[in-house]
Amino acid sequence: MNPAASALDIEIRLLLEAIYLRFHHDFRSYSMASLKRRIAVALPRFGCETVSALQAKLLHEPDTFNALLQYLTVQVSDMFRDPSYFRAFREKIVPDLRTYPSLKLWVAGCSTGEEVYSFAIILDEEGLLDRTLIYATDINPEALQKAEAGVYAVERLSAFEENHRLAGGKRPLAAYCTTAYGGAALSRSLRAKVVFSDHSLATDNVFAEVQVVSCRNVLIYFARALQDRAVGLFKEALPRRGFLGLGSKETLQFSPHMHAFEEHVRDDRWYRRC
Repeated sequence: MNPAASALDIEIRLLLEAIYLRFHHDFRSYSMASLKRRIAVALPRFGCETVSALQAKLLHEPDTFNALLQYLTVQVSDMFRDPSYFRAFREKIVPDLRTYPSLKLWVAGCSTGEEVYSFAIILDEEGLLDRTLIYATDINPEALQKAEAGVYAVERLSAFEENHRLAGGKRPLAAYCTTAYGGAALSRSLRAKVVFSDHSLATDNVFAEVQVVSCRNVLIYFARALQDRAVGLFKEALPRRGFLGLGSKETLQFSPHMHAFEEHVRDDRWYRRC
């Protein structure tokens, strides 16, 4: 056994326990390898040489927690990121959604909102947004605030537009935003259909029945027990024939909840509740 590595593991587990007890955010079942990388990046930002020093700083200077949360949560997103995922939603799932008089979608781990607005735009292009409500949840209040504002840097628009085109976009993306002062603000008609809320897959329960759940690039940062808990929440939220999207990087193949779903679009990991 490597004593240094063992000491680091202990320090990190004590830090996570302190975060849970002091701030009620539960990272104890997150992937240790991922947490080690993120904490290593955070240490110099807080002027700390050890994880124990970071723990002491958090306990005695609680205002620093929100800054640390930006390191512990993943905030990498683009509109229509992995366009085939959204094209599959448009072509393979939207036709079924047309049969519902009203729709609810849940984007779990929505980060700064790019994926949320991608779904809203597709639903508008397909004539379904007026009867849709989208729940967008995350544990990071700063990310949620940015998501609710719906303003993104203008220099990102060209990438968004190309992704939108590849996802089967039917209107110019410019129809959904207004640019000014270096920012692109998404239209109020999109934002009006979204409810942004704090929700933890580690500690909170299901809050509504929804026809679609999308949770991408989130489960890969969880240890197995937390992955199983999260998928259990999605299973509970979805009625029979509801849809779960995980994206190409995640799978239900080894989940104890696998029996409750069937593959709907294999490559992009869209599943349907049995």
